[in-house]
Amino acid sequence: MEAVSRTAQWTAAARALETEREDRLFADPYARTVADQIGFELLDRYAGGGTVPFLAIRTTYLDRAIVRAVEERGIRQVVFLAAGMDTRFFRLPWPDGVTVYELDRPALLEAKAEMLAKEPKPAGRDRITVPVDLTQDWTGPLKEAGWKSEEPVLWVVEGLLFFLPEQAVRTLISTLSAHAAPGSVLLGDVISKAALENPLARGFMKALDEDGNPWLFGTEEPEALLADCGWAVREVRQPGEDGADFGRWPYPVPPRSVPRVPRSFLFTCELPEANGYEEAAA
Repeated sequence: MEAVSRTAQWTAAARALETEREDRLFADPYARTVADQIGFELLDRYAGGGTVPFLAIRTTYLDRAIVRAVEERGIRQVVFLAAGMDTRFFRLPWPDGVTVYELDRPALLEAKAEMLAKEPKPAGRDRITVPVDLTQDWTGPLKEAGWKSEEPVLWVVEGLLFFLPEQAVRTLISTLSAHAAPGSVLLGDVISKAALENPLARGFMKALDEDGNPWLFGTEEPEALLADCGWAVREVRQPGEDGADFGRWPYPVPPRSVPRVPRSFLFTCELPEANGYEEAAA
C-alpha cells in the first residue's frame, strides 16, 4: 500500500485498543486483524496527547450518527470516501437493503480484501468496493458500481480532509453536495489550522511528513466551509463537548472564541432543499 494508506492501519489499531477495554464504547472485532503489526507500530510512532481518546470519540460519534441516518431517514446508500480499514459494514446494525460503497486506492482495497477474506458477509446488506483516486474523477466509477445519484445518500468523510490541500477539500465537499439528492447526509471530521501549527505537535507532524502523510488543511470555521460548499450544518462538536465526549476526553475544551487553540471538529450536515441538485444530476 502507499504510505498515505498506512494511516488507516494506525486508526484501526486505536479501535482495537478501545475494543479491548472493559468499558469500551464500541466493539470492533476486526480492528486488530486489519491493523496488523504496522498499525500498532504507527500508533506508537504517532503517539501524542489525546490521539487514542480522540479516535475512540470520533469512531463512536460517527457510528451513532450513521445508525441514526439510516434508521431515521431511510437512507439505503452509504458511501465511505477514503474508507481505509473501516469495518462498519461488518459490525454496525444495518437495516435490510443497505448498500455500502467503499472508495479508496486499489492497493489498499486489495490488501483489505485479503485480510477480511475469511470473514462471513452479514445478511441483508451489500458491500461494493470502488478502487479510485479521489483526486481524479470518482463519481463515474461510483455510478458504474451501482450508486444512484437520484436517491438520498449518506456520505462519510472520516480522517480524510486534513490530508488534502484547501482547494481539493472545497472541491470534494462541493462535489458531494452537487451529487446528492434531497434527504442526503454528510458526516465527517476536520481540524483547525491552529492544530497544524501547534508547537506541541511538531514531533507528530514531522513524523507524518517523513512517512509521506503530511497534514495540509485546517479551518477555524468548519461551519462556514461546509455551508460554502452547499451543505446545511446541523451540528459541529469538539471532543469533550456534549455529544462528543463519551467519558473519554481528558482535557478542558476552551470556548471557540479563544484564538490559536488546536481543535478537532466532528460534523453532521444535510442537504438544503435548494442546492442545484437538479442541474447537477441532469
